[in-house]
Amino acid sequence: MALISGPGTVFCDYLCYIFMFLSVATSNMVATSLANKDEELAQHQVSTLLFIALTFGIGMFLFTKIFGVQVLTAFTGSKNHEIISAANTYAQGHCITISILAATRTSGTVHVGILGMKDAWGPLKALAAASVINGVGDIFLCSVCGYGIAGAAWATMVSQIVAAFMMMQNLNSRGFRAFSFTIPSTRELLQIFEIAAPVFVTMTSKVAFYALLTYSATSMGAITLAGHQVMVNILCMCTVWGEPLSQTAQSFMPEMIYGANRNLMKARMLLKSLVMIGAIAGLTVGTVGTIVPWLFPSLFTNDLLVVQQMHKVLIPYFTALLVTPSVHSLEGTLLAGRDLRYLSQSMGACFSIGTFLLLLVRDKCSSLTLCWWVLVFFQWSRFGSALQRLVSPTGMLYNENFNQPEHVKVKAT
Repeated sequence: MALISGPGTVFCDYLCYIFMFLSVATSNMVATSLANKDEELAQHQVSTLLFIALTFGIGMFLFTKIFGVQVLTAFTGSKNHEIISAANTYAQGHCITISILAATRTSGTVHVGILGMKDAWGPLKALAAASVINGVGDIFLCSVCGYGIAGAAWATMVSQIVAAFMMMQNLNSRGFRAFSFTIPSTRELLQIFEIAAPVFVTMTSKVAFYALLTYSATSMGAITLAGHQVMVNILCMCTVWGEPLSQTAQSFMPEMIYGANRNLMKARMLLKSLVMIGAIAGLTVGTVGTIVPWLFPSLFTNDLLVVQQMHKVLIPYFTALLVTPSVHSLEGTLLAGRDLRYLSQSMGACFSIGTFLLLLVRDKCSSLTLCWWVLVFFQWSRFGSALQRLVSPTGMLYNENFNQPEHVKVKAT
């Protein structure tokens, strides 16, 4: 199953992840408006971004339905005949799964909008309900009814729609009009683009790097790809634990950095706490996430050859996972302070160097372990770059004039 889902995951799930820039833009804009005590503007921004999210979701569904199999086959490579056959079958089922994306993009926008209002319980309840519905639906449709991957897709779609409506009701209870969709003007699109474009570059760079990592493993044969995909899936499950640190920074930092009651000292203290929590979380999740595939690989596969490939990358896997939560906290702070140009340029540089190293390893060494060490370089480079920017005396946490409207106006003049 890992072998089948590898290229399919890269195309379908990573395509969805690229459009996470909408969630980041929503959280950033809503948190900033509320920090400036402007609830009317926050309402308008939520309505506008809901319309954009729904539009993108429908567009993603149509693109995947029409071009999904062709792109997946091109990615897999003409030499890997055994993978192509399985991947094509997987893609046919996954086209149904992509029908959830319109609901996913909408619920994701509402989700981070609520988080921008510093309300974590509403999204938590909605996601808990969605998880239960998805789990029960998977068991009933896949095991009882025998619908296979199509049943899993329908269960996911229903759970996402339920989550979206629950979070919209949460917004309504807070006095917002969650079911109000507003078509953005040209000026509003430009404003959203100024925030979303650098974030899009950042998200695309991360997605492209992980796609290249899987592409490099694809060229090493079916067994190597299967072991790689198992470890990538475990890595993705573990990195989720760092996302709350990024959301916390994006929800609380705007008020401290440039809100009505700005306080850079408190912002620095919050960042220090987030980085410390990230270090503890990275060590804990990294240790547990490494011990499980090391000592209990049968939970994922019974193929000894695949297990051997998994064990080859355990050390770089742990090293990359160790720093990931701290990276989330640092990059979340950069997003909150709208230091977007630096973030996108830094990510672009890390991606370019990482891509060069990946292609070099793939062509010269054909080693899965070395490919994962390139991932370690990518993660730690992001950490070092973001940390250096935030502790700089001219950065947002030390410079009183950083990114302030008056300062920007003087510089422009």
